[in-house]
Amino acid sequence: MLMLEKFVDRLPIMETILPKAHVHRIPFYEVTMRETYEKLHRDLPPTKIWGYNGHYPGPTFHVQKNQPIHVLWKNQLPSKHFLPIDPTVHGAGKNVPEVRTVVHLHGGVTPSASDGYPEAWFTRDFKQVGPHFTNRIYTYPNQQNGTTLWYHDHALGITRLNIYAGLAGMYIIHDPEEIRLNLPQYPYDIPLLIQDRSFYPDGSLLYPTQPDKPTEVHPSIVGEFFGDTILVNGKVWPYYNIEPRRYRFRILNASNSRFYRLSLSNGLPFVQIGTDQGLLEVPIKVPSLLLAPAERADVIVDFSRCYGESIVLKNDAKSDFPDGELPEPDTTGSVMKFHVVSPLTCRDESSIPAKLNAVPKLSNFQHVRTLKLSMKPDSYGREIHLLDDRLWSDPLSETPEWGSTEIWNLVNVSHVTHPIHLHLVRFQIIDRQPFDADFYENEGRIVLTGKRVLPELNERGWKDTVRANPNEITRIIVHFGPYTGLYVWHCHIFEHEDYEMMRPFLIVK
Repeated sequence: MLMLEKFVDRLPIMETILPKAHVHRIPFYEVTMRETYEKLHRDLPPTKIWGYNGHYPGPTFHVQKNQPIHVLWKNQLPSKHFLPIDPTVHGAGKNVPEVRTVVHLHGGVTPSASDGYPEAWFTRDFKQVGPHFTNRIYTYPNQQNGTTLWYHDHALGITRLNIYAGLAGMYIIHDPEEIRLNLPQYPYDIPLLIQDRSFYPDGSLLYPTQPDKPTEVHPSIVGEFFGDTILVNGKVWPYYNIEPRRYRFRILNASNSRFYRLSLSNGLPFVQIGTDQGLLEVPIKVPSLLLAPAERADVIVDFSRCYGESIVLKNDAKSDFPDGELPEPDTTGSVMKFHVVSPLTCRDESSIPAKLNAVPKLSNFQHVRTLKLSMKPDSYGREIHLLDDRLWSDPLSETPEWGSTEIWNLVNVSHVTHPIHLHLVRFQIIDRQPFDADFYENEGRIVLTGKRVLPELNERGWKDTVRANPNEITRIIVHFGPYTGLYVWHCHIFEHEDYEMMRPFLIVK
């Protein structure tokens, strides 16, 4: 473990990408994936990364609701990966190119051809493409509420490595309806993309070549990855000088496996105004934020009475067991620091309204699916996490009808919390209910042991990723549309997703 000093680098704000042209009045963007070196900490040599437009994280898209855009994603990466590829993982065998990319707009309501299907990959200059590749230029309609999305690589079998190398960025949809709410605006509206990493002394990224219990496969996929340093917007443990006023933070957990439970060291609360898919109905004051990989929280923090203070954004979630506490000593107990030292540049005219947004409750449904989250050992003794006991290559099993509404009962019989993400759609959490894990282990049947528990107040908005806890049934209600076609659902722990915990679903008319 490298002992790097905390809070010595200023928090960077990702640059805003601008369109290269307009085609029939539709903005057209080009984004090129390149290998480069970036200095991620004052005391580290430059680190080799893969970045969108050569930056880690990639540039931020700021787009308007109902204004579609076109994006040409270009791969200019080397032919060899600099991180350890396990060819025994689905989609990463010797019959495919070593370096493949495909971009998914996470949370985007996007036609299937532009969704970033894991087998729609392409190589440098599109010389080779995957079996589901259809078009080079993606279209994002942006016909959804204002919200904080993100884009990242989704190539089958190497998603964990491509994102760890740096292929991730923010995508923010702005809604004119938000302006009337008088929320904090730029430059007091700040995205925070949080990830964990480990480094070698020469500054290069450290990613394990073996799990804790080594296998005969080398290099081998690991069950989960937890780095020993925390980065925000691509800097290790940064600081940010702020004014004594309200700030809006769009917080994204973009880590491979790590959960975060965030709080402020001076006890200041977060006022959460939004979740994955946009604004909540009303603001919710919370002392801490629990975020699984891929979850987002849109919050306001009022620093107006904190002038002169230095406030640490803390984390006390233990890896993928978010209810546990971090062991001591542990380097991941802090994320970044705010110095409230800058004078007010202007009077703070922002406010936090009592009412934010209408979130109509889904109730009528046409179908109920019960889907198991399970695990089993592979032939090398490694644990495989599965969706409904099926592999990626098994026949299609979920075919919801276009325009229908379904309830999905996610029955977690594994030992970890899985953040389950469905592409294209947004959903609402109905409830969670515990069951007897020992009885299931011995008898193979579900016996409920407690009442249904409603989601937390700050989970009662539109979601695209849900924490499905072990020994619980997590119920969500989903409306399928507005497009037909092939999409995927998966665990958003990248190491699980890359090794079988992902399945296709087909929306049919």
